Amino acid sequence: MGGWMNFFRAVRRREHKLAPMTWVTAIGALIYTISPLDFIPEILLGPIGLLDDAGVWGIAIALAVREKNRWESALEAAPAKGKSGASDDTDIIDVDSY
Repeated sequence: MGGWMNFFRAVRRREHKLAPMTWVTAIGALIYTISPLDFIPEILLGPIGLLDDAGVWGIAIALAVREKNRWESALEAAPAKGKSGASDDTDIIDVDSY
């Protein structure tokens, strides 16, 4: 189906609405990474201190993948458009038979 760039374009164009929890998690992950406060400080524990940052980003990525899958499912469920722009499930009435 569509790639990540198509997904991001759909979100930017408001063709796909992200769940509020996805927005909150993404913003929280960004703030947590930039913030000097940490559950496991890098200054004291070195590289082990990056584990909490990786965990926060892992959750954010998992939610992003879930949103992309939801977007792809919506694309697959959308009715296919023909040349006339009408969907395939349109009823055609033969007026000569009446």
